[in-house]
Amino acid sequence: MDWKKIYQERLVSAEEALSHIQSGDAIVPAHAAAEPQHLINKLMERKDELRDVKIVQGLNIGDAPYAAPEYKDSFVNVSFFCGKNNRTCIQEGRGEFLPIHFYAQPRAIREGHLPCDIALVQVTPPNESGYVNMGTSCDQTRVAIEKSRVAIAQVNDKMPHLCGDTLVHVSDIDFFVEHSEDIYEIPLIRSDDPVAEKIGYNISTLIEDGATLQMGQGTIPNAILKFLEDKKDLGIHTEVFSDNLVPLVKAGIVNGRRKSINRGKIISTFVQGTKELYEFVDHNNMIQLMPVDYTNDVAVIAQNDNMVAINSALEVDLMGQVVADSIGSKTFSGVGGQLDFLRGAEQAKNGKPIIALPSTAKGGEVSRISAMLKPGTPVTTTRQDVHYVVTEYGIAALFGKSIKQRAEALIQIAHPKFRESLRKEFDEYCRSAGQIYV
Repeated sequence: MDWKKIYQERLVSAEEALSHIQSGDAIVPAHAAAEPQHLINKLMERKDELRDVKIVQGLNIGDAPYAAPEYKDSFVNVSFFCGKNNRTCIQEGRGEFLPIHFYAQPRAIREGHLPCDIALVQVTPPNESGYVNMGTSCDQTRVAIEKSRVAIAQVNDKMPHLCGDTLVHVSDIDFFVEHSEDIYEIPLIRSDDPVAEKIGYNISTLIEDGATLQMGQGTIPNAILKFLEDKKDLGIHTEVFSDNLVPLVKAGIVNGRRKSINRGKIISTFVQGTKELYEFVDHNNMIQLMPVDYTNDVAVIAQNDNMVAINSALEVDLMGQVVADSIGSKTFSGVGGQLDFLRGAEQAKNGKPIIALPSTAKGGEVSRISAMLKPGTPVTTTRQDVHYVVTEYGIAALFGKSIKQRAEALIQIAHPKFRESLRKEFDEYCRSAGQIYV
């Protein structure tokens, strides 16, 4: 059958498409900037008809109306990674947090461990061959479409066309809803924080010419880039491609010339940032979006020689245990792909797994380097996976170090006003456990 006829037969209103959602269904929306706002907003109009509909999602950067208290009986937010607009919902118990590695999410959907009755995705208009483009989020979009009972796509002419494994034939989608609107943006993140700049400089000393980088968004990743202008032939293999990398690409510093795999290409699984970023990536063949079970596969990451994985943390204890997704026992964000990339870099030839964090929080009143974690605090990354920890006070190289050596190295990069108390507290902890480390 001609693809144009298929498309026209499946082109319906949002109300008609969403009428196929039933109480108790599990909805998997497209990830991050690709979440279809129009479809979500129209779904909220069915609040009084629906009960216990699960919204199963990763990072939310959108409005998350389903996370508001007035929707608690109709929609349950099940989150892998909390954003600012659904964090309170999870923390207050109106939603559910699901700890899972980013790379494993497609497998969990594919094998039925995570339910996916409805896929709500956002795509470009079809091309001349009848394929729509998944746009800014490749990660688990295809799996959600394939496994869902009903796949509904918002067709948005403002969605950029991303190269890579991003095409879906119109015959694979059940309903199309045409609606043009700006996709979600993240404003440019400032990088002039003096603490972040010191951390960025320290990390830059670990990055050599020809390295392949993984880094996210935030003040520290942005600050690192300021100190890479003298580097040569850098490559990118990462989760998220964002504005902070564009200047290095335009300057030719990031060119992928020495990458071991995917030479000359920037590999990512989703894109989020400003409108200017979306214009930059549109039909840009240098940037290749791939499913997250490729980008975050430890075995794939490890094929990149000189892989440098840079990830953030909220807290690190003196044994090297990393907390990145919670504050104490309270969920803050999610596991994401931190361990995927740290282990990939660990196994890569000349790889460097790095954890970066400011030495203090709450205006300098709390040390982010702690003697030990509070009871009930989940560990995101185990101590044996941590090679480098970086603060504004320096670099702690932990690989191959004993507990005593680790503790001393981490105390040296803690804020000076906390160093003596950390040493004393850790000594007391160790003695109570029947071991003397410091």
